[in-house]
Amino acid sequence: MDRYEISLFSPGLDRPLSVIRYGHWGRPVVVFPTSGGRAADYADRGMVDALSFLIDAGRIKLYCLDSLDHLSWSNKAVDHETRARHHDDYERWVTEEVVRFIRGDSPGSGDLLATGCSLGGFHAVHFALRRPDLFPVAIASSGAFDPSWWNTWGYAGLSAYVHNPMWYVPDLSGEHLDWLRSRLHLVLTVGRGPFENETGCLPTTRALASRLQDKGIHCELDEWGDDASHDWPWWQRQIVHHLPRFC
Repeated sequence: MDRYEISLFSPGLDRPLSVIRYGHWGRPVVVFPTSGGRAADYADRGMVDALSFLIDAGRIKLYCLDSLDHLSWSNKAVDHETRARHHDDYERWVTEEVVRFIRGDSPGSGDLLATGCSLGGFHAVHFALRRPDLFPVAIASSGAFDPSWWNTWGYAGLSAYVHNPMWYVPDLSGEHLDWLRSRLHLVLTVGRGPFENETGCLPTTRALASRLQDKGIHCELDEWGDDASHDWPWWQRQIVHHLPRFC
């Protein structure tokens, strides 16, 4: 399997972040890592092998990313607003440096698709809602969608608001909402098994799906059974179930 790794830097980062590509042709699939994760985790946890039938067939190219969570959402030393402002730096890195690299690496390959598990699921859906021009499709497994639940404290201002889909989706309106309705397709997959409720993934996935559907944004809520836990073997099955129809 074709594998290539590159480090990309952007203002606001404390170090270059890695992108690992798997595949030779196909729709670019941007993979956001779990909390504090690295670009190599998707392969290390068996997700790349699970999708090898799509990669080898030239249907997808995976672009797996590092996180910046140590400065943003996992940084308990700073308040809510500061964490969200650090997420601004990550968003700029993804939408400028990563997308520029993908466009050069996969010219003419079509729109990007975003995916991720757990906190990566939040990133996938949030990036799609923020930048549907880049990510018109997102598939999340066991995403948690309310950053205010993540042991945050202190001041929450504009940056915290614009990076919390539970807060901003109810306020969507007008031409921008019409554009989202015409452009976006979101798939929210979650189990009802161990650690899906405790992590906030089950309740916030249900709540976000309801808000999106109220706004007429195309959103599929796919709840798996009581045995479907917050863990990699289930996320392998979920992405294999959903991704083939988009590539």
